[in-house]
Amino acid sequence: MRIFVLLLALLASAFPAQAEAPNKWREDALAFPAVINTQYAYLDRLPGGRYQLTPKLQAEAESVKDDDSLLTFAERALFLLADHHAITDASFEQSWALVPSYSDIWIERKDGRYIATSVRQQSPAELGGFKTGATLITVGGQPISDAVEAFWADLGVKQITDDQAGYAARILAAGRRDRPREIVAQNVGEKSRNFVFPSLYTITRDTAPLRLIFVGKTATIKFNDSLGGSDTIAAFDEAMAQLRPEQQLVIDLRDTASGGNTTVARAIMGWFVQKPTSYQIHRSPAEEKQTGIARQWVEQVLPRATKHRKGKVTVLVGRWTGSMGEGLAIGMHSIGADVRGDRMAHLLGATDDLTLPNTGFVFKLPTERLYSVDGSPRERFVPKSGL
Repeated sequence: MRIFVLLLALLASAFPAQAEAPNKWREDALAFPAVINTQYAYLDRLPGGRYQLTPKLQAEAESVKDDDSLLTFAERALFLLADHHAITDASFEQSWALVPSYSDIWIERKDGRYIATSVRQQSPAELGGFKTGATLITVGGQPISDAVEAFWADLGVKQITDDQAGYAARILAAGRRDRPREIVAQNVGEKSRNFVFPSLYTITRDTAPLRLIFVGKTATIKFNDSLGGSDTIAAFDEAMAQLRPEQQLVIDLRDTASGGNTTVARAIMGWFVQKPTSYQIHRSPAEEKQTGIARQWVEQVLPRATKHRKGKVTVLVGRWTGSMGEGLAIGMHSIGADVRGDRMAHLLGATDDLTLPNTGFVFKLPTERLYSVDGSPRERFVPKSGL
């Protein structure tokens, strides 16, 4: 027996065990801050102008071991940016709903109270009697102030600003994707009420890219969150072909929360210009950081052959005008349209898909700053009041 044991020992020394494979998921989790600090276009929003994990999230990064734990970590780590435009590409059934795409109550903290400053049109919240100006009392059975503090404490953040409080409250009110939302709130001039709303992920949406609505001498083209759809251009062209010269045109962007792409936006704006016209300015902080040379460029819209509309255009916007919807709004403003309504979603910049090197994990991050043609940040654009 001793000879057999000795032989095993000699074989083990001659053929050492293969080194433990590196944990690619953990490596990507630990690389997360470096990617954000290299690519994120709005680092100046963060304390010290730099992104860093809290000790709690650092410990979570150290323990990441597979796809699910990496996704869980990434969702939580992105919350530290308090930026609704920074999201993961994948998600779980129970993940928090995306704001503003799958939300219907816009909440801000004002003087310690959580106020609904806007409610999405034709949403479960509006149809259920929840009104702009309502004060939130509880979410999921927990006082809203406690729920917001718990949201941040769970990430290792102890002191929060009003902006961070509003960010968390909007997510909490949007709820988990796989379950209804329970909210207690008080509409102005009413008693407090219990509201139960379904998740917007369970709501069947209108599949038509847009609707053309005639009321008197006004023709309204209302988009159904479709600025990224391949069939939206043809639908818009068809709607425009039905207009008469004397009709007043209204373009309704109040349901474009999911954004879209510049191809669709430029196709729409192309109807209203007769020469190349600047509509948006881009700036790349990442390139400047990497090279020391600033890069900025102006994007233009070009006229479309045989497609032109003269006369006044009114554009309607609101809190569910997001991303490319905001870009289209400031673009229409730059070419002379009358942009009216509420403040928009204020989603920051233009996003890119960023891929972590070891796992191929993808998340979306604003990598370009965007500006109106007058040089003002897109997120600070204020439309005219009144509709």
